[in-house]
Amino acid sequence: MLMRMDRRTLSPSTPNSRAMDKYEQLALVGEGSYGVVLKCKRRDTGELVAIKKFLETEDDAAVRKMALREIRMLKKLRHDHLVNMIEVFRRKRRFYLVFEYLEHTLLDELEASPGGLGEDSAKKHLYQLLKGIDYCHQNSLCDLGFARALAAPGEPYTEYVATRWYRAPELLVADHRYGPEVDIWAIGCLFAEMLTGDPLFPGDSDIDQLALIIKTV
Repeated sequence: MLMRMDRRTLSPSTPNSRAMDKYEQLALVGEGSYGVVLKCKRRDTGELVAIKKFLETEDDAAVRKMALREIRMLKKLRHDHLVNMIEVFRRKRRFYLVFEYLEHTLLDELEASPGGLGEDSAKKHLYQLLKGIDYCHQNSLCDLGFARALAAPGEPYTEYVATRWYRAPELLVADHRYGPEVDIWAIGCLFAEMLTGDPLFPGDSDIDQLALIIKTV
């Protein structure tokens, strides 16, 4: 789940197969297993947006299930400290998700400050992260890396859900019953990284990750 640092104006949702025509593609800003993220500009207003384009079509059952789950959750969320979704549409049987565009991220700041951000700056970022994740938890969402709905008591989740360095111990031992606590763990790891400039638990594997945690705590 992406966090944001300021509020932007949201455009109305327009679920139209030709909706992509109103955007000019500027650059590729990221890619993953299931899609790419494009920096685009609205032709009529000049507003910059980030558009996530799924690589596979909705004919792929797994992709369709994942995309619809993500869309349902994102439609529920509107908060100052989240990157909000503006609209969603289909084109050539692929899903496109339009988000607010951020000029820079926390990762950019960490890369620009290898010795850490300083205590005051780290605390400001921590406050915003906690406000954003608290809102997600209030809306029954957990796991920053996978953004999934909270299960009923006793209901299992899938095992692999977050970047290893920020994964809570219960995820590393394949415990399928976890909750909002995994997000607090991840934020704690990130806060330490903001203060020092170095990852707190940079494990090379799940076993190494657990060993680093045990050694530290």
